[in-house]
Amino acid sequence: MTALLGAAPAFAHVSAQPSEAAKGGHAKIAFRVPNERPNASTVEVKVTFPEDTPLSSVRTKPKPGWTAKVEKAQIAPVEVAGAQVTEAVRSITWTAQPGTRIGPDEFDEFEATLGTLPENKDELVIPTFQTYDNGEVVAWDTPTPPNGEEPEHPAPTVKLVEDAEEGHGHGGAEQKPAAEAGAGDDTARWLGGAGLLVGALGVGVGAGALARSRGAASTKKDES
Repeated sequence: MTALLGAAPAFAHVSAQPSEAAKGGHAKIAFRVPNERPNASTVEVKVTFPEDTPLSSVRTKPKPGWTAKVEKAQIAPVEVAGAQVTEAVRSITWTAQPGTRIGPDEFDEFEATLGTLPENKDELVIPTFQTYDNGEVVAWDTPTPPNGEEPEHPAPTVKLVEDAEEGHGHGGAEQKPAAEAGAGDDTARWLGGAGLLVGALGVGVGAGALARSRGAASTKKDES
């Protein structure tokens, strides 16, 4: 569904969300596309992947009103995550079906999973081309320079981080090793069982005391 730009004024250019992913893994990326023209609508979005960062796997999320096309190309054999890759994804193109578009003051998102992400680079630059219904094509393909000054048409970029850093410092939930988790479960079950046993013994002791008390009372009554 298309959203209004007024609700998110920071969307001044095409961007990739989230902006970080783990090296050597797979990531779900949403390409956020704003419509910047007051008198034209966006009808096509094409993201491209550089030859020096070949991706062997790309899956697009179905999007009502849009048709996604993934283009692949043969490449010289290269090792990615321990496997030989001879075919890489070159681009994904989302084309609006009749009656669908991103209108003025609106933005939309296009999702895909990308992998295997490079292990020997610190970022993945993804040049993107936005086509309007008046024929205009805007190229978001300029890398951000080292000084961090944003160019006029910056290319969507995903920062690549080490897997450990991704898990502990970027929202990943820290998980205990299976052995530790199993030990913790066993301890919890043992303590729970012990608690039930103590509770049962307490009930038994209380019942016995009550029975003795009633017996004593009955004996006194008979004597009297």
